[in-house]
Amino acid sequence: MFDMKNLARLKKLDENAPDPTKAFWAFDKAAFAPGALSAQTKQLIAVAVALTTQCPYCIEIHNKQAREAGASEAQLAEAALVAAAMRAGAAITHATHLFGPPA
Repeated sequence: MFDMKNLARLKKLDENAPDPTKAFWAFDKAAFAPGALSAQTKQLIAVAVALTTQCPYCIEIHNKQAREAGASEAQLAEAALVAAAMRAGAAITHATHLFGPPA
């Protein structure tokens, strides 16, 4: 099912919903533009989020873009571990819902 060639089908969004699709791509470009955070930092955040959401397209795209922005393998590894900690932390904190209300 996962194949980067599938992304060519995004043209169908452009054809069938041109205004919202154009707005999305403009937003995406603006969100990743350097600002208070560098392009590299934004791409490392994107890698961590992509790993957490487990989107293979996003993982591939943002891994490539993070590297192009100068991210090292050590930075990518730390981003992956932050993603793992966040995902595991969510399971731990949601465990509070397994027990009765506080006394």
